[in-house]
Amino acid sequence: DSQNIRKVTLDNLYDTISAGDMLELKVIIKGDVQGSVEALKQSLEKLSTKDIRLNVIHASAGAINDSDVMLAAADSNAIIIGFNVRPTPQAKLLAEQEKVDIRKYNIIYKAVEEIEMAMEGMLSPDVKEETIGTVEVREVIKVPKIGAIAGSYVQQGVIKRSSTINVIRDGIVVHSGKIASLRRFKDDVKEVASGYECGVGLENFNDIHVGDQLEVIEYFEVARKLKDSAKEAAPKEKTE
Repeated sequence: DSQNIRKVTLDNLYDTISAGDMLELKVIIKGDVQGSVEALKQSLEKLSTKDIRLNVIHASAGAINDSDVMLAAADSNAIIIGFNVRPTPQAKLLAEQEKVDIRKYNIIYKAVEEIEMAMEGMLSPDVKEETIGTVEVREVIKVPKIGAIAGSYVQQGVIKRSSTINVIRDGIVVHSGKIASLRRFKDDVKEVASGYECGVGLENFNDIHVGDQLEVIEYFEVARKLKDSAKEAAPKEKTE
């Protein structure tokens, strides 16, 4: 049963290698264009060491789909790396069920650096990215001197004026940036909740299309945890 097998993630990668449970890290790469996919594949394959081989088992352009997740789920030592792409809603749900680790990046060296650090046991993410809302663009209004305003509907969660937005078109991230304006009717607002309509203006981006998905991102700091390994390594006192 796949639920009972401990799946590898970047967070537990080093411990899995150290325990001798793993000789190969299998990676599935999905990217926005084939050139990015090839560049990332070549960079990652150079990370192989005498202790662990990094094996790219599939690499292609396009959104992360069900078959990518099933391929990763079939092997407990596989993770998925998305470069400027996102999982489809079905793939995201399937990944949660199968406990498949999907990592999303928009800079190649960041992906390489994080996986290298994970392999060396130095991965300590202190800034986490969380998707707090999903917004659908239903109409585009061109406003003179301001630009394009996305007449939108909040499908899930919340959109906040302070959030970062990823504009997703056909599973590809076409823009990532800050919100310039957030309105309900004619009022400027700080946030809009699920089930409500709003107007969203983005900083330095006017190429909004009807049907685009706006992924609402918040970054938050996570306190770094001291590993329990020191406690485990300490000799236990004898009890009579």
